[in-house]
Amino acid sequence: MKSGVEYNRSERRYLMVQRVSYSLLAIILFVYGLIAVRDFLWPIAFGFLLSYLFYPVVNWLEKHKIPRILANFIAIITGLGILISLALLAYSKITPIAGDFPRLAEAGLRNLADSVSGISEHFGFDKEETRNLIKEQAGNLLASGGQYVQDIFNATTSTIVNFGLLPVYIFLFLYYRTKFAYFLMMIFGREHRQEVITILREISRVFARYMAGVLAVVFILCIINSSGLMIIGLRYPIALGIISALFNFIPYFGTLLGGAVPLLFALIGENDPALAFRVVILFIIIQFIENNILTPNIVGGNVRVNPFFIITGLVAASIVWGIPGMLLIVPFLAITRIVLSHIDSMKPYAFLLGDQGTAKHAISIKNIKKRLKLNSKK
Repeated sequence: MKSGVEYNRSERRYLMVQRVSYSLLAIILFVYGLIAVRDFLWPIAFGFLLSYLFYPVVNWLEKHKIPRILANFIAIITGLGILISLALLAYSKITPIAGDFPRLAEAGLRNLADSVSGISEHFGFDKEETRNLIKEQAGNLLASGGQYVQDIFNATTSTIVNFGLLPVYIFLFLYYRTKFAYFLMMIFGREHRQEVITILREISRVFARYMAGVLAVVFILCIINSSGLMIIGLRYPIALGIISALFNFIPYFGTLLGGAVPLLFALIGENDPALAFRVVILFIIIQFIENNILTPNIVGGNVRVNPFFIITGLVAASIVWGIPGMLLIVPFLAITRIVLSHIDSMKPYAFLLGDQGTAKHAISIKNIKKRLKLNSKK
């Protein structure tokens, strides 16, 4: 017969396995739910984040006796006006390359066919047959491109509708922000009222600075990318510089993804390996500047999230929500860190998620000044 101790051990083991199973099932269902309704959720998530960007302006207008509805309209319309102006400016710079796209596509296809056929010749394949095969496959791709164009159009239409809802979500979040705050206070009780207010204010401050910092980094990279591409002699440097800079809304990987655009243009459009090599060197330098100087000093000090979790979060978010997930994950990691840092039992996890403990190793203006002072004393 088994003793009572053995029965207790078996029962505890069974309960532990049961809890783990339920937890894993809950996580799987939660992730599946995020994937299933992502087209519904990501515009709301963007509206939530952007409402924090507009909040300081709306709050300032309300303090000057402007009604909340009118303050919301003024802030949103002004923001849309600035955004549309910048989009039109970027479009005017990108238009030249768009108008020349058919000729560039034809030249790129010809250069690609020549390059691949030249390589295939070294492996015993007939050069002319390889070139004809590539042209034939490209022709088949273009002939069957109607369905792809239709799919892209449908996806683009859905995206436009979702972006069209963003001002509505932003307005509603700003208008009902007090109600949402009271709702959270009612959930957590009167004894945690001040803690909830502190968390909300910290989230508001971090988000506003983060969004402003990301926009500043993208603007600076537009100038750096365009100047660098102009110096190395690539055609359409401003257009390609702006396009590659826009990828930097995605942290860490943005510069590499953006650099692929001028690299492909140099390889296929220009058929110039030496120019492509210069593009690679240029974007390695830009990647170093962006990751170690611009982002840490302009953006990184605001979110204060460990780069390890940012990178793993980007990969996971891209699997769940695609590009919208990659754009949203960093601010929501910042929210998680802020909330955990105000719960005593969760503070170790907030420390792990944050960037504390590695500040002295970072390449920052503050650390550079300290090292210069130490060297001058020596």
